[in-house]
Amino acid sequence: MRLTGIELRRVALPLVAPFRTSFGVERDRDVLLVRVVTGDAEGWGECVAAAEPRYSSEYADGAADVLRRFLLPAAAALPDLHPDTLGPAMAFVNGHRMAKAALELAVLDAWLRARGEPLAGYLGATRDRVPAGVSVGIMDSVPELLDAVAGYLEQGYLRIKLKIEPGWDLEPVRAVRERFGVDLALQVDANAAYSLADAGHLAGLDRFGLLLIEQPLPEEDLVGHAQLAGRMTTPVCLDESITSAKAAVDAVALGACRIVNIKAGRVGGYLEARRVHDACRDRGVPVWCGGMLETGIGRAANVALAALPGFTLPGDTSASDRYYRQDLTDPFVLDAGHLAVPTGPGIGVEPIPEVLQELTTSAEWIRS
Repeated sequence: MRLTGIELRRVALPLVAPFRTSFGVERDRDVLLVRVVTGDAEGWGECVAAAEPRYSSEYADGAADVLRRFLLPAAAALPDLHPDTLGPAMAFVNGHRMAKAALELAVLDAWLRARGEPLAGYLGATRDRVPAGVSVGIMDSVPELLDAVAGYLEQGYLRIKLKIEPGWDLEPVRAVRERFGVDLALQVDANAAYSLADAGHLAGLDRFGLLLIEQPLPEEDLVGHAQLAGRMTTPVCLDESITSAKAAVDAVALGACRIVNIKAGRVGGYLEARRVHDACRDRGVPVWCGGMLETGIGRAANVALAALPGFTLPGDTSASDRYYRQDLTDPFVLDAGHLAVPTGPGIGVEPIPEVLQELTTSAEWIRS
């Protein structure tokens, strides 16, 4: 497969409601899309880097720059553009995993479309639908939170994740558990907002029967996570700390986590995400698929990934209308708490042309 050219496109999508975490508040998404054009097919990828470097050191403008100046020329230099050769060709660039993941997904999409093969089958999926959870941001009040959770449960979501931070943790979790009962699959996500000095306070979450507490401490603090895990009965799950299959193996070996959240953008692509899945499955470690407010392009790939056999917990694979009134693709719709895995070639979805045009803020064509 020979590269003809690549398009970098920015689109702006307003969120249905502001989404607040310990990192800040998001009201819209400035999304960087990558379109790869070859002689055989074209493919789409989505970069999950946000507009500002809060969740990660990566951000959308930086991702566009490293793609334009380094990653795209490396791809163009390949005589045969193939998902297996792209990774080694990009390896000279240190980090920038979200940018690499976007380009890899676009190449995978084009390559699989040319072969008539869906991404889910290529990755090793064993299911045709996946259970969907929903992430609930920090609210202004507990009654507002309870109303939001009730609405999501009425829609059919099978698991609720509450964002927490110091000052918004024990009380909202207690209120949700009391209102909706012990059978509700409930977990919390701290987005690295605490320190090991908060271990005694965080242990107060143990009485609520949570599935897990996600990333309570800073990304680099594996030792602290291991110490915290020894002081809580609630399983510790890592998110920001898991940047590769090796990072996952090391974290599990150290006792820093018992569950792993896999985000393809964070680990550098869907092929590395599959390696993380395989390594965790070999060690009996449950995994689930995290979300980054993706459009239908990234969501299609996430749903394909979440259909692999080791994904035993519902992921943040919410329906399109959880975040967007108008998605870039045909919407993903919740059906009895599940999302269907796309069956078409590649990622199985494409942007709707008129919607893409309406939401585009800039587009740059780079000829090979």
